[in-house]
Amino acid sequence: MELKDQIRKTTIEVISLLYILLFVYAAISKLLDFENFQVQVGQSPLVSAFASWITWAVPVLELIISLLLSIRKFRIWGLLSAFCLMTIFTVYIFIVLNYSSFVPCSCGGILEKMSWKVHLFFNIIFLLLAAVAIYFHSEVYELKLAINNFKPIKSMLFIFFCSTGLMIFLFLRSENIMHYENPFIRRYAKHPVVFFSQKDLKFNSYYIAGISGGRIYLGNYTSPSHIVSFDEKLNNERIHKIIFNPEKIPFKSIKITVSGRYFYLKDGTIPVIFRGKISDWKINNEFNSMPYFTTAEPMDSTTVVFRSNNGKKLANIIGIYSAVNKGKTVYKDSLLQQQIDGVFDTDGILTYSEMNHKIVYVYYYRNEFIIAGKTGSLVLRGRTIDTTTKAKIKISYLKNDTQRKMSAPPYVVNAKAAVHENLLFIHSKIKGRYENDKLWKQASIIDVYDFSHNAYLLSFPVYNLNDDKMSSFKLTSKYLYAIIGKNLVLYEFKDKLTNEMKSSNPK
Repeated sequence: MELKDQIRKTTIEVISLLYILLFVYAAISKLLDFENFQVQVGQSPLVSAFASWITWAVPVLELIISLLLSIRKFRIWGLLSAFCLMTIFTVYIFIVLNYSSFVPCSCGGILEKMSWKVHLFFNIIFLLLAAVAIYFHSEVYELKLAINNFKPIKSMLFIFFCSTGLMIFLFLRSENIMHYENPFIRRYAKHPVVFFSQKDLKFNSYYIAGISGGRIYLGNYTSPSHIVSFDEKLNNERIHKIIFNPEKIPFKSIKITVSGRYFYLKDGTIPVIFRGKISDWKINNEFNSMPYFTTAEPMDSTTVVFRSNNGKKLANIIGIYSAVNKGKTVYKDSLLQQQIDGVFDTDGILTYSEMNHKIVYVYYYRNEFIIAGKTGSLVLRGRTIDTTTKAKIKISYLKNDTQRKMSAPPYVVNAKAAVHENLLFIHSKIKGRYENDKLWKQASIIDVYDFSHNAYLLSFPVYNLNDDKMSSFKLTSKYLYAIIGKNLVLYEFKDKLTNEMKSSNPK
Protein backbone atom coordinates (compact mmCIF):
# COMPACT_ATOMS: atom_id res chain seq x y z
CA MET A 1 0.00 0.00 0.00
CA GLU A 2 2.85 2.37 0.88
CA LEU A 3 4.49 1.65 -2.51
CA LYS A 4 1.24 2.41 -4.32
CA ASP A 5 0.88 5.73 -2.47
CA GLN A 6 4.51 6.58 -3.17
CA ILE A 7 3.97 6.02 -6.91
CA ARG A 8 0.92 8.26 -6.78
CA LYS A 9 2.81 10.98 -4.90
CA THR A 10 5.65 10.80 -7.40
CA THR A 11 3.16 11.01 -10.27
CA ILE A 12 1.59 14.10 -8.70
CA GLU A 13 5.01 15.69 -8.27
CA VAL A 14 6.01 14.97 -11.89
CA ILE A 15 2.73 16.26 -13.35
CA SER A 16 2.90 19.37 -11.17
CA LEU A 17 6.46 19.99 -12.31
CA LEU A 18 5.47 19.57 -15.98
CA TYR A 19 2.69 22.12 -15.53
CA ILE A 20 5.02 24.53 -13.75
CA LEU A 21 7.54 24.28 -16.58
CA LEU A 22 4.82 24.68 -19.22
CA PHE A 23 3.04 27.62 -17.61
CA VAL A 24 6.15 29.52 -16.49
CA TYR A 25 7.75 29.15 -19.92
CA ALA A 26 4.53 30.13 -21.72
CA ALA A 27 3.88 33.12 -19.41
CA ILE A 28 7.44 34.48 -19.67
CA SER A 29 7.40 34.02 -23.47
CA LYS A 30 4.19 36.03 -23.68
CA LEU A 31 5.46 38.80 -21.41
CA LEU A 32 8.83 39.09 -23.16
CA ASP A 33 7.09 39.45 -26.53
CA PHE A 34 3.97 41.09 -25.16
CA GLU A 35 3.27 43.32 -28.16
CA ASN A 36 3.27 40.36 -30.52
CA PHE A 37 1.09 38.38 -28.10
CA GLN A 38 -1.41 41.26 -28.02
CA VAL A 39 -1.51 41.28 -31.83
CA GLN A 40 -2.14 37.53 -31.95
CA VAL A 41 -4.93 37.63 -29.36
CA GLY A 42 -6.40 40.76 -30.97
CA GLN A 43 -6.63 38.93 -34.29
CA SER A 44 -8.08 35.79 -32.76
CA PRO A 45 -11.46 34.82 -34.25
CA LEU A 46 -12.78 33.91 -30.80
CA VAL A 47 -11.75 36.48 -28.21
CA SER A 48 -10.71 39.57 -30.22
CA ALA A 49 -13.13 41.83 -28.37
CA PHE A 50 -11.62 40.93 -25.00
CA ALA A 51 -7.96 41.10 -26.02
CA SER A 52 -7.18 44.09 -23.76
CA TRP A 53 -7.67 42.07 -20.54
CA ILE A 54 -7.09 38.52 -21.80
CA THR A 55 -3.51 39.36 -22.84
CA TRP A 56 -2.76 40.26 -19.21
CA ALA A 57 -4.99 37.69 -17.54
CA VAL A 58 -3.55 34.60 -19.24
CA PRO A 59 0.17 35.01 -18.32
CA VAL A 60 -0.73 36.24 -14.81
CA LEU A 61 -2.98 33.20 -14.23
CA GLU A 62 -0.29 30.87 -15.57
CA LEU A 63 2.23 32.29 -13.07
CA ILE A 64 -0.24 32.16 -10.16
CA ILE A 65 -1.13 28.54 -10.94
CA SER A 66 2.58 27.68 -11.14
CA LEU A 67 3.07 29.21 -7.68
CA LEU A 68 0.16 27.20 -6.24
CA LEU A 69 1.55 24.00 -7.76
CA SER A 70 4.96 24.61 -6.20
CA ILE A 71 3.51 24.80 -2.64
CA ARG A 72 2.30 21.41 -1.41
CA LYS A 73 -0.35 22.92 0.87
CA PHE A 74 -2.04 24.62 -2.10
CA ARG A 75 -1.21 22.07 -4.79
CA ILE A 76 -4.74 20.70 -5.13
CA TRP A 77 -5.97 24.23 -5.88
CA GLY A 78 -3.20 24.59 -8.41
CA LEU A 79 -4.16 21.32 -10.08
CA LEU A 80 -7.84 22.24 -10.22
CA SER A 81 -6.95 25.67 -11.64
CA ALA A 82 -4.61 24.07 -14.18
CA PHE A 83 -7.37 21.65 -15.19
CA CYS A 84 -9.76 24.62 -15.62
CA LEU A 85 -7.32 26.73 -17.66
CA MET A 86 -6.28 23.78 -19.83
CA THR A 87 -9.95 22.98 -20.48
CA ILE A 88 -10.47 26.56 -21.68
CA PHE A 89 -7.39 26.31 -23.94
CA THR A 90 -8.56 22.96 -25.35
CA VAL A 91 -12.12 24.13 -26.04
CA TYR A 92 -10.67 27.28 -27.64
CA ILE A 93 -8.62 25.21 -30.10
CA PHE A 94 -11.55 22.89 -30.81
CA ILE A 95 -13.76 25.87 -31.70
CA VAL A 96 -10.99 27.41 -33.81
CA LEU A 97 -10.64 24.21 -35.83
CA ASN A 98 -14.35 23.48 -36.25
CA TYR A 99 -16.44 26.64 -35.89
CA SER A 100 -14.16 29.62 -36.40
CA SER A 101 -14.45 31.90 -39.42
CA PHE A 102 -10.68 31.47 -39.89
CA VAL A 103 -7.67 29.87 -38.22
CA PRO A 104 -5.26 32.39 -36.64
CA CYS A 105 -1.64 32.08 -35.61
CA SER A 106 -0.70 30.14 -32.49
CA CYS A 107 0.64 32.06 -29.53
CA GLY A 108 2.98 31.17 -26.75
CA GLY A 109 6.51 29.77 -26.80
CA ILE A 110 7.03 26.28 -28.18
CA LEU A 111 3.32 25.98 -28.96
CA GLU A 112 3.76 28.59 -31.68
CA LYS A 113 5.72 26.01 -33.68
CA MET A 114 2.91 23.43 -33.53
CA SER A 115 0.07 22.99 -35.98
CA TRP A 116 -3.38 23.52 -34.49
CA LYS A 117 -4.22 19.80 -34.58
CA VAL A 118 -0.96 18.90 -32.82
CA HIS A 119 -1.67 21.73 -30.37
CA LEU A 120 -5.10 20.21 -29.63
CA PHE A 121 -3.58 16.76 -29.03
CA PHE A 122 -0.92 18.33 -26.76
CA ASN A 123 -3.60 20.07 -24.67
CA ILE A 124 -5.71 16.94 -24.34
CA ILE A 125 -2.67 15.02 -23.01
CA PHE A 126 -2.02 17.71 -20.40
CA LEU A 127 -5.73 17.84 -19.53
CA LEU A 128 -5.67 14.10 -18.84
CA LEU A 129 -2.49 14.46 -16.80
CA ALA A 130 -4.14 17.10 -14.62
CA ALA A 131 -7.15 14.80 -14.14
CA VAL A 132 -4.88 11.93 -13.08
CA ALA A 133 -3.00 14.17 -10.62
CA ILE A 134 -6.25 15.47 -9.09
CA TYR A 135 -7.61 11.94 -8.68
CA PHE A 136 -4.37 10.62 -7.13
CA HIS A 137 -4.18 13.65 -4.84
CA SER A 138 -7.65 12.95 -3.45
CA GLU A 139 -6.79 9.28 -2.92
CA VAL A 140 -3.45 9.89 -1.20
CA TYR A 141 -4.35 12.84 1.02
CA GLU A 142 -8.09 12.14 1.61
CA LEU A 143 -8.91 15.79 1.09
CA LYS A 144 -11.89 17.65 2.43
CA LEU A 145 -12.71 20.83 0.60
CA ALA A 146 -15.40 23.22 1.80
CA ILE A 147 -17.99 21.33 3.89
CA ASN A 148 -18.27 18.13 1.86
CA ASN A 149 -15.88 15.33 1.10
CA PHE A 150 -13.91 16.12 -2.05
CA LYS A 151 -15.23 14.08 -4.97
CA PRO A 152 -12.66 14.45 -7.76
CA ILE A 153 -14.64 13.12 -10.72
CA LYS A 154 -17.73 15.25 -10.00
CA SER A 155 -15.54 18.27 -9.32
CA MET A 156 -13.65 17.85 -12.60
CA LEU A 157 -16.88 17.38 -14.57
CA PHE A 158 -18.27 20.54 -12.98
CA ILE A 159 -15.10 22.48 -13.83
CA PHE A 160 -15.04 21.05 -17.35
CA PHE A 161 -18.61 22.09 -18.18
CA CYS A 162 -18.25 25.52 -16.56
CA SER A 163 -14.99 26.18 -18.43
CA THR A 164 -16.53 25.00 -21.70
CA GLY A 165 -19.56 27.21 -21.14
CA LEU A 166 -17.33 30.20 -20.39
CA MET A 167 -15.33 29.69 -23.59
CA ILE A 168 -18.49 29.33 -25.70
CA PHE A 169 -19.96 32.49 -24.12
CA LEU A 170 -16.77 34.46 -24.81
CA PHE A 171 -16.73 33.21 -28.41
CA LEU A 172 -20.37 34.11 -29.13
CA ARG A 173 -20.14 37.47 -27.37
CA SER A 174 -16.86 38.35 -29.08
CA GLU A 175 -18.29 37.43 -32.50
CA ASN A 176 -21.25 39.73 -31.95
CA ILE A 177 -19.05 42.61 -30.77
CA MET A 178 -16.56 42.21 -33.63
CA HIS A 179 -19.21 42.15 -36.33
CA TYR A 180 -21.60 44.81 -35.01
CA GLU A 181 -19.83 46.83 -32.27
CA ASN A 182 -16.23 46.55 -33.43
CA PRO A 183 -13.76 48.33 -31.08
CA PHE A 184 -11.36 49.00 -34.01
CA ILE A 185 -9.75 45.57 -33.99
CA ARG A 186 -9.10 44.12 -37.43
CA ARG A 187 -9.32 40.44 -38.22
CA TYR A 188 -6.68 39.30 -40.63
CA ALA A 189 -8.05 36.03 -41.92
CA LYS A 190 -5.60 33.43 -43.19
CA HIS A 191 -5.23 34.00 -46.94
CA PRO A 192 -8.76 35.20 -47.91
CA VAL A 193 -7.13 36.31 -51.16
CA VAL A 194 -4.02 34.86 -52.81
CA PHE A 195 -1.75 36.37 -55.44
CA PHE A 196 -2.53 34.91 -58.89
CA SER A 197 -0.59 36.89 -61.52
CA GLN A 198 0.48 40.35 -62.64
CA LYS A 199 0.93 42.25 -65.89
CA ASP A 200 3.51 44.94 -66.55
CA LEU A 201 1.66 47.91 -68.09
CA LYS A 202 4.88 49.92 -68.78
CA PHE A 203 3.23 53.17 -67.60
CA ASN A 204 1.67 54.35 -64.34
CA SER A 205 -1.11 56.37 -65.98
CA TYR A 206 -3.61 53.50 -66.17
CA TYR A 207 -6.77 53.08 -64.11
CA ILE A 208 -9.43 50.36 -64.05
CA ALA A 209 -12.35 51.49 -66.22
CA GLY A 210 -14.54 48.48 -65.56
CA ILE A 211 -15.13 44.76 -65.91
CA SER A 212 -17.56 43.29 -68.42
CA GLY A 213 -18.07 39.98 -70.19
CA GLY A 214 -15.13 38.29 -68.49
CA ARG A 215 -12.70 41.05 -69.48
CA ILE A 216 -11.11 43.85 -67.51
CA TYR A 217 -10.77 47.25 -69.22
CA LEU A 218 -8.13 49.85 -68.40
CA GLY A 219 -8.35 53.54 -69.20
CA ASN A 220 -5.38 55.88 -69.49
CA TYR A 221 -5.36 59.42 -68.11
CA THR A 222 -2.80 60.65 -70.66
CA SER A 223 -4.45 58.98 -73.67
CA PRO A 224 -8.21 58.85 -72.93
CA SER A 225 -9.27 57.39 -76.29
CA HIS A 226 -7.08 54.29 -75.92
CA ILE A 227 -8.38 51.34 -73.90
CA VAL A 228 -6.48 48.17 -72.99
CA SER A 229 -8.30 44.98 -72.02
CA PHE A 230 -7.38 41.49 -70.78
CA ASP A 231 -9.30 38.33 -70.07
CA GLU A 232 -10.06 37.52 -66.43
CA LYS A 233 -6.65 35.88 -65.90
CA LEU A 234 -4.73 38.79 -67.49
CA ASN A 235 -4.11 37.00 -70.79
CA ASN A 236 -5.30 37.78 -74.34
CA GLU A 237 -4.40 41.49 -74.36
CA ARG A 238 -6.36 43.74 -76.74
CA ILE A 239 -6.04 47.40 -77.67
CA HIS A 240 -9.21 49.41 -78.36
CA LYS A 241 -9.60 52.91 -79.71
CA ILE A 242 -12.68 55.00 -79.04
CA ILE A 243 -13.99 56.42 -82.31
CA PHE A 244 -15.05 59.97 -81.55
CA ASN A 245 -14.34 63.36 -83.10
CA PRO A 246 -16.10 65.97 -80.98
CA GLU A 247 -16.23 69.51 -82.26
CA LYS A 248 -15.15 72.36 -80.00
CA ILE A 249 -15.71 70.51 -76.71
CA PRO A 250 -13.10 71.82 -74.23
CA PHE A 251 -12.42 68.57 -72.42
CA LYS A 252 -10.41 68.94 -69.21
CA SER A 253 -10.77 65.72 -67.23
CA ILE A 254 -11.94 62.75 -69.29
CA LYS A 255 -12.58 59.42 -67.63
CA ILE A 256 -13.90 56.20 -69.16
CA THR A 257 -16.23 53.77 -67.42
CA VAL A 258 -17.15 50.35 -68.80
CA SER A 259 -20.38 48.75 -67.59
CA GLY A 260 -22.31 45.93 -69.24
CA ARG A 261 -22.38 46.30 -73.02
CA TYR A 262 -21.50 49.98 -72.92
CA PHE A 263 -18.67 52.37 -72.28
CA TYR A 264 -19.16 55.93 -71.03
CA LEU A 265 -16.93 58.92 -71.70
CA LYS A 266 -17.33 61.42 -68.86
CA ASP A 267 -16.10 64.92 -68.09
CA GLY A 268 -17.95 66.70 -65.29
CA THR A 269 -16.25 70.03 -65.92
CA ILE A 270 -18.00 70.47 -69.31
CA PRO A 271 -20.35 68.66 -68.31
CA VAL A 272 -20.87 65.75 -70.73
CA ILE A 273 -21.43 62.02 -70.76
CA PHE A 274 -21.24 60.14 -74.05
CA ARG A 275 -22.12 56.49 -74.49
CA GLY A 276 -21.12 53.80 -76.94
CA LYS A 277 -21.00 50.01 -77.27
CA ILE A 278 -17.87 48.04 -76.46
CA SER A 279 -18.58 45.89 -79.52
CA ASP A 280 -17.39 48.68 -81.85
CA TRP A 281 -16.13 51.47 -79.51
CA LYS A 282 -18.11 54.13 -81.38
CA ILE A 283 -19.79 57.01 -79.54
CA ASN A 284 -23.45 56.91 -80.56
CA ASN A 285 -25.32 58.67 -77.78
CA GLU A 286 -25.04 61.80 -75.66
CA PHE A 287 -26.79 62.39 -72.35
CA ASN A 288 -28.36 65.79 -72.93
CA SER A 289 -28.88 68.41 -70.21
CA MET A 290 -26.42 66.69 -67.90
CA PRO A 291 -25.62 68.99 -64.94
CA TYR A 292 -22.06 69.67 -63.78
CA PHE A 293 -20.67 66.83 -61.67
CA THR A 294 -17.53 65.91 -59.78
CA THR A 295 -18.01 62.15 -60.03
CA ALA A 296 -20.59 59.96 -61.75
CA GLU A 297 -21.43 56.28 -62.13
CA PRO A 298 -23.84 54.71 -64.66
CA MET A 299 -26.58 52.62 -63.04
CA ASP A 300 -27.91 51.35 -66.36
CA SER A 301 -27.70 52.42 -70.01
CA THR A 302 -29.83 55.53 -69.45
CA THR A 303 -29.50 56.39 -65.75
CA VAL A 304 -26.55 57.95 -63.94
CA VAL A 305 -25.96 58.67 -60.26
CA PHE A 306 -23.62 61.61 -59.71
CA ARG A 307 -22.30 64.06 -57.15
CA SER A 308 -22.23 67.78 -57.82
CA ASN A 309 -21.85 71.12 -56.01
CA ASN A 310 -25.45 72.16 -56.59
CA GLY A 311 -26.47 72.01 -52.93
CA LYS A 312 -26.91 74.92 -50.54
CA LYS A 313 -23.81 77.15 -50.48
CA LEU A 314 -22.33 74.98 -53.24
CA ALA A 315 -22.30 71.94 -50.95
CA ASN A 316 -21.96 68.42 -52.36
CA ILE A 317 -25.21 66.69 -53.24
CA ILE A 318 -26.16 63.36 -54.80
CA GLY A 319 -28.28 63.48 -57.95
CA ILE A 320 -29.86 60.94 -60.29
CA TYR A 321 -30.05 61.71 -64.01
CA SER A 322 -32.41 59.90 -66.41
CA ALA A 323 -31.77 60.23 -70.15
CA VAL A 324 -35.13 58.68 -71.13
CA ASN A 325 -37.08 61.24 -69.13
CA LYS A 326 -35.98 64.29 -71.16
CA GLY A 327 -32.78 64.57 -69.17
CA LYS A 328 -34.60 64.89 -65.86
CA THR A 329 -32.43 65.20 -62.75
CA VAL A 330 -33.60 64.48 -59.21
CA TYR A 331 -31.45 65.64 -56.30
CA LYS A 332 -31.30 63.77 -52.98
CA ASP A 333 -30.21 66.48 -50.57
CA SER A 334 -30.60 64.36 -47.43
CA LEU A 335 -28.07 61.65 -48.35
CA LEU A 336 -24.83 63.56 -47.75
CA GLN A 337 -24.69 65.05 -44.25
CA GLN A 338 -22.67 68.21 -43.64
CA GLN A 339 -20.30 68.46 -40.65
CA ILE A 340 -18.12 71.47 -41.47
CA ASP A 341 -18.50 73.06 -44.91
CA GLY A 342 -20.57 70.59 -46.94
CA VAL A 343 -17.86 70.27 -49.61
CA PHE A 344 -14.61 68.86 -48.28
CA ASP A 345 -16.23 67.16 -45.29
CA THR A 346 -18.66 65.27 -47.57
CA ASP A 347 -16.05 64.31 -50.15
CA GLY A 348 -15.82 60.60 -50.86
CA ILE A 349 -16.06 57.65 -53.23
CA LEU A 350 -19.22 57.05 -55.24
CA THR A 351 -19.85 53.59 -56.66
CA TYR A 352 -22.76 51.40 -57.67
CA SER A 353 -23.63 47.75 -57.08
CA GLU A 354 -25.11 46.47 -60.35
CA MET A 355 -26.17 43.15 -58.84
CA ASN A 356 -27.90 44.62 -55.77
CA HIS A 357 -29.03 47.82 -57.51
CA LYS A 358 -27.60 49.92 -54.69
CA ILE A 359 -25.84 53.29 -54.66
CA VAL A 360 -22.81 53.19 -52.35
CA TYR A 361 -21.02 56.29 -51.05
CA VAL A 362 -17.98 56.12 -48.74
CA TYR A 363 -16.73 59.29 -47.03
CA TYR A 364 -13.01 60.05 -47.25
CA TYR A 365 -12.62 61.76 -43.89
CA ARG A 366 -14.99 59.97 -41.51
CA ASN A 367 -15.95 56.42 -40.62
CA GLU A 368 -19.22 56.31 -42.51
CA PHE A 369 -20.71 54.91 -45.68
CA ILE A 370 -24.15 55.28 -47.24
CA ILE A 371 -26.26 52.65 -49.00
CA ALA A 372 -29.19 53.91 -51.08
CA GLY A 373 -31.65 52.35 -53.51
CA LYS A 374 -31.58 53.00 -57.24
CA THR A 375 -34.04 55.88 -56.80
CA GLY A 376 -31.85 57.47 -54.11
CA SER A 377 -33.90 56.36 -51.11
CA LEU A 378 -31.74 55.80 -48.03
CA VAL A 379 -31.25 52.14 -47.05
CA LEU A 380 -28.44 52.31 -44.52
CA ARG A 381 -25.93 54.61 -42.86
CA GLY A 382 -23.12 52.24 -41.93
CA ARG A 383 -19.94 52.76 -39.92
CA THR A 384 -16.46 51.55 -40.70
CA ILE A 385 -14.58 50.07 -37.74
CA ASP A 386 -12.29 53.03 -37.05
CA THR A 387 -13.28 55.74 -34.56
CA THR A 388 -13.14 58.93 -36.68
CA THR A 389 -16.76 60.05 -36.53
CA LYS A 390 -16.04 63.67 -37.50
CA ALA A 391 -13.88 64.84 -40.40
CA LYS A 392 -10.48 66.16 -39.27
CA ILE A 393 -9.91 68.88 -41.84
CA LYS A 394 -8.99 72.58 -41.82
CA ILE A 395 -10.50 74.92 -44.40
CA SER A 396 -9.56 78.44 -45.46
CA TYR A 397 -11.98 80.77 -47.27
CA LEU A 398 -10.65 83.13 -49.98
CA LYS A 399 -12.01 86.00 -52.11
CA ASN A 400 -14.79 87.12 -49.77
CA ASP A 401 -15.67 83.54 -48.84
CA THR A 402 -16.41 82.60 -52.45
CA GLN A 403 -13.52 80.13 -52.66
CA ARG A 404 -12.28 77.57 -50.18
CA LYS A 405 -9.32 75.25 -49.91
CA MET A 406 -7.67 72.87 -47.50
CA SER A 407 -5.34 74.79 -45.18
CA ALA A 408 -3.69 71.61 -43.82
CA PRO A 409 -3.26 68.04 -45.07
CA PRO A 410 -6.53 66.17 -44.41
CA TYR A 411 -6.81 63.13 -42.15
CA VAL A 412 -7.88 60.49 -44.68
CA VAL A 413 -9.86 57.58 -43.23
CA ASN A 414 -11.08 55.72 -46.31
CA ALA A 415 -8.99 56.09 -49.46
CA LYS A 416 -10.71 53.81 -52.01
CA ALA A 417 -13.73 51.55 -52.22
CA ALA A 418 -15.26 48.92 -54.46
CA VAL A 419 -18.42 46.85 -54.19
CA HIS A 420 -19.52 43.44 -55.44
CA GLU A 421 -22.85 41.84 -54.61
CA ASN A 422 -23.39 42.40 -50.86
CA LEU A 423 -19.75 43.06 -49.97
CA LEU A 424 -18.13 46.47 -49.65
CA PHE A 425 -14.32 46.58 -49.81
CA ILE A 426 -12.71 49.71 -48.35
CA HIS A 427 -9.04 50.65 -48.51
CA SER A 428 -8.48 52.08 -45.04
CA LYS A 429 -5.71 54.52 -44.11
CA ILE A 430 -6.05 54.17 -40.32
CA LYS A 431 -4.15 51.58 -38.28
CA GLY A 432 -6.28 49.70 -35.77
CA ARG A 433 -5.48 48.25 -32.35
CA TYR A 434 -2.94 45.42 -32.01
CA GLU A 435 -1.59 45.91 -35.53
CA ASN A 436 1.91 45.61 -36.87
CA ASP A 437 3.58 48.82 -38.15
CA LYS A 438 5.66 46.78 -40.58
CA LEU A 439 2.56 45.44 -42.34
CA TRP A 440 1.22 48.96 -42.88
CA LYS A 441 4.47 50.02 -44.53
CA GLN A 442 4.43 47.01 -46.84
CA ALA A 443 0.78 46.91 -47.92
CA SER A 444 -2.56 48.60 -48.43
CA ILE A 445 -5.15 47.28 -45.98
CA ILE A 446 -8.60 46.34 -47.26
CA ASP A 447 -11.54 46.05 -44.83
CA VAL A 448 -14.55 44.00 -45.94
CA TYR A 449 -18.14 44.75 -44.87
CA ASP A 450 -21.39 42.93 -45.54
CA PHE A 451 -23.77 45.84 -46.03
CA SER A 452 -26.79 43.52 -46.24
CA HIS A 453 -26.23 42.86 -42.50
CA ASN A 454 -24.30 46.05 -41.66
CA ALA A 455 -21.45 43.88 -40.37
CA TYR A 456 -17.65 43.96 -40.51
CA LEU A 457 -16.22 40.65 -41.79
CA LEU A 458 -12.43 40.71 -42.08
CA SER A 459 -9.37 42.50 -43.42
CA PHE A 460 -6.48 41.58 -45.70
CA PRO A 461 -3.37 43.25 -47.15
CA VAL A 462 -2.61 44.03 -50.80
CA TYR A 463 1.18 44.18 -50.84
CA ASN A 464 3.22 46.93 -52.48
CA LEU A 465 5.30 46.32 -55.59
CA ASN A 466 8.68 48.07 -55.72
CA ASP A 467 7.52 50.50 -53.03
CA ASP A 468 4.45 51.39 -55.11
CA LYS A 469 1.09 51.23 -53.35
CA MET A 470 -2.27 50.29 -54.82
CA SER A 471 -3.90 53.18 -56.71
CA SER A 472 -7.22 51.57 -57.73
CA PHE A 473 -9.01 48.24 -57.55
CA LYS A 474 -12.13 46.43 -58.82
CA LEU A 475 -13.83 43.14 -58.00
CA THR A 476 -15.61 40.18 -59.50
CA SER A 477 -17.07 37.16 -57.68
CA LYS A 478 -13.71 35.37 -58.10
CA TYR A 479 -10.98 38.00 -58.40
CA LEU A 480 -9.64 41.31 -57.12
CA TYR A 481 -7.80 43.44 -59.69
CA ALA A 482 -5.48 46.21 -58.52
CA ILE A 483 -3.29 48.81 -60.21
CA ILE A 484 0.00 49.02 -58.30
CA GLY A 485 2.51 51.40 -59.89
CA LYS A 486 3.00 50.19 -63.48
CA ASN A 487 1.45 46.78 -62.82
CA LEU A 488 -2.00 45.26 -63.03
CA VAL A 489 -2.16 42.65 -60.26
CA LEU A 490 -4.66 39.80 -59.93
CA TYR A 491 -5.66 38.24 -56.61
CA GLU A 492 -7.98 35.25 -56.33
CA PHE A 493 -10.68 35.08 -53.64
CA LYS A 494 -10.73 31.98 -51.48
CA ASP A 495 -13.76 30.29 -49.92
CA LYS A 496 -13.98 32.64 -46.93
CA LEU A 497 -14.92 35.59 -49.15
CA THR A 498 -16.76 33.83 -51.97
CA ASN A 499 -19.04 32.18 -49.40
CA GLU A 500 -19.92 35.60 -47.98
CA MET A 501 -21.11 36.93 -51.33
CA LYS A 502 -24.88 36.76 -51.60
CA SER A 503 -26.48 37.88 -54.81
CA SER A 504 -29.68 39.83 -54.42
CA ASN A 505 -30.64 39.62 -58.07
CA PRO A 506 -34.37 39.10 -58.59
CA LYS A 507 -35.16 35.63 -59.87
